[in-house]
Amino acid sequence: MKSIRLEKDSDNIAHLILDNPNASANVMDRDFTESLREAVQQLQNSDFTGIIIRSAKKTFFAGGDLKALYAAKREDAAEFFDSCEALKADLRWLETQGKPVVAAINGAALGGGWEICLACHQRIALDSGTVKIGLPEVTLGLLPGGGGCTRMPRLLGLQNSLPYLLEGKQLNAQRAQEAGLIHQLAQTPEQLLELARTFILANPQSQQPWDSPDYRMPGGDANNRKNTQLRIIAPAMLRQKTKGCLPAPEAILATVVEGAQVDFDTASRIESRHFVELACGPVAKNMIGTFWFGKNAVEAGDCLPEAVREEMRAEKIQPLHKIGILGAGMMGAAIAYACAGKGVQVVLKDISAEAAQKGKGYADKALQKRLQQGKTDENSVREILDRIHPTADPQDLQGCELVIEAVFENRKLKAEVTVEAETQLAESAVFASNTSTLPITGLARASTRPMNFIGLHFFSPADRMPLVEIIRGEQTSDDTLARAFAFVRQIDKTPIVVNDSRGFFTSRVFGCYTNEGIAMLGEGVCPASIENAAALAGFPVGPLAVSDEVSLTLMGKIRQQTVADLETEGKTPAAHPADSVVDRMLELGRAGKASGGGFYSYPEGRKKHLWRGLEEEFPEAEQPPLVDIEERLLFIMALETLRCYNEKILRSVREANIGSIFGIGFPPWTGGALQTINQYGPAEFARRARELAERYGERFEPPEMLFDNQALTDE
Repeated sequence: MKSIRLEKDSDNIAHLILDNPNASANVMDRDFTESLREAVQQLQNSDFTGIIIRSAKKTFFAGGDLKALYAAKREDAAEFFDSCEALKADLRWLETQGKPVVAAINGAALGGGWEICLACHQRIALDSGTVKIGLPEVTLGLLPGGGGCTRMPRLLGLQNSLPYLLEGKQLNAQRAQEAGLIHQLAQTPEQLLELARTFILANPQSQQPWDSPDYRMPGGDANNRKNTQLRIIAPAMLRQKTKGCLPAPEAILATVVEGAQVDFDTASRIESRHFVELACGPVAKNMIGTFWFGKNAVEAGDCLPEAVREEMRAEKIQPLHKIGILGAGMMGAAIAYACAGKGVQVVLKDISAEAAQKGKGYADKALQKRLQQGKTDENSVREILDRIHPTADPQDLQGCELVIEAVFENRKLKAEVTVEAETQLAESAVFASNTSTLPITGLARASTRPMNFIGLHFFSPADRMPLVEIIRGEQTSDDTLARAFAFVRQIDKTPIVVNDSRGFFTSRVFGCYTNEGIAMLGEGVCPASIENAAALAGFPVGPLAVSDEVSLTLMGKIRQQTVADLETEGKTPAAHPADSVVDRMLELGRAGKASGGGFYSYPEGRKKHLWRGLEEEFPEAEQPPLVDIEERLLFIMALETLRCYNEKILRSVREANIGSIFGIGFPPWTGGALQTINQYGPAEFARRARELAERYGERFEPPEMLFDNQALTDE
């Protein structure tokens, strides 16, 4: 069936109506490509006044066909390149045939949708919150290959186009008009079409600015002296940011600079070549698989147990209106802000009214910053702050449908606040602990209704981190899990559901990362090499720096609590080579950033730097290969994730990959901790892990299952 309908109105204006018959949104798939080719052929053989491109869907156009891109193989690259060029040739005909072409944008026009709009002479958008303009391909390891890298620099200039291309920057309709991307705004769908018709009738002959004989690129082309700095410095700055792990930004910069030195059609071919190279490469497949297919499946609840999915469908769970948060420290305050920002009433309780009010100040400070940046207005600030009610009175928790405990990692304290809160709650209310390590089943023993008890593990800073780890205790009911999942989606976070254990999934795996870096320091590995290797592997923060942020004191307390719990259970806790290093740092009074210094020093008004005393305390020995340092950090996390999966703590490969990237900073280019094993090849990964085990310890010993070389998937 056709994805485009061609109709003509009384003024002989041709309407190309985008209407994918197989989906709720228009996408740049094979049907669209063939429909566009057919429409162009019909227009070439007919008379028309002009062309309006509009959508019959709620959105204008969703973008590329990610299924096809995900399936693209290197052996098919030549055919893939030809198909890209054929599609772009039809778009090029539209903008060069001489008569006006107008994009009537009624909703989101992202990726390929915006590239269609760029091929039009006039872009008119509905002044609505549903309109989003942008090119997000870079976030999936791709570049805008439908003309975006060729037309955006010619429209805005090299430097002004780069934020949209390199960062995936998106704008609403009004900001898009201010930026020069949209020509006109319409207040109603009827006015949208009328403005389009008016432009066509008033401009019988139209061409793109870049097709004019006297065209000059805004700000000068790539050879202009004004852009010399861009050409010289930008590649180095980009490499410093990506560490060479993300090929898409580098390919985008190359495409833009190379394309700005040649004619339009040559630039378009350059764009296609870079696009095909990325699409057929492993990084784009990793990122598409996790950031698109995996994330969508997880957020839709596809990974939930069938009984819970039935519960969610049957109960038609309603959004929560009022929640309570116990503890107004950094974590509790950030959770309160995150929830209030999504329209939820929050009771923020602490031991004193002053402490609770201080916690509310976190939201105030964050909102004032957004106000100064022009990202919000006074009314929105006031509305959000009014939703946060600081208090020291437990009775204020009455009417809360959910209470989230966010006090210190102390089992006794958590039990006390649980008992206090439950006396104020209705029988149906859910109680959640934000613990990062303590088993939920054990914490639930303090509750009179353990079936309503669950773990909601937010990550710091909770208002910005996108993941929430939901931990199901032994007695947590399906209804409680369903309600907790719905709440996480209500506040626009991505949930993963894991089974109960010490450290669950994320804290357990994150601890492997910090411990491995600290252990290497104890072995005599140069601390700068450890941190640099982490950056080169794609980690956002090195293990020593992030340990300072977490606090060595907290790490020590978690270890003490774990040891005590295991001894109570009659088990012998396993020692880790990092333990002695942490203990020595604590003896030296270097507990981390909050205490004034740890592995790093934090001079006032200057950049932090590695503490010079590390050389004396942990003398350098013979240095291992840099690749060993990188792979020790990657492999130890991937192996521990696999153990969590084999132990049924993790329920799905998708959740493992999403959780590792969104929650604990696993390098995005890999597609996640388990996808790292797939990309390496399970058998080859196992061989390399065994090699690391022989050199650095049995914690790298791989499970035998990997030698079967079976990919880890949910299929």
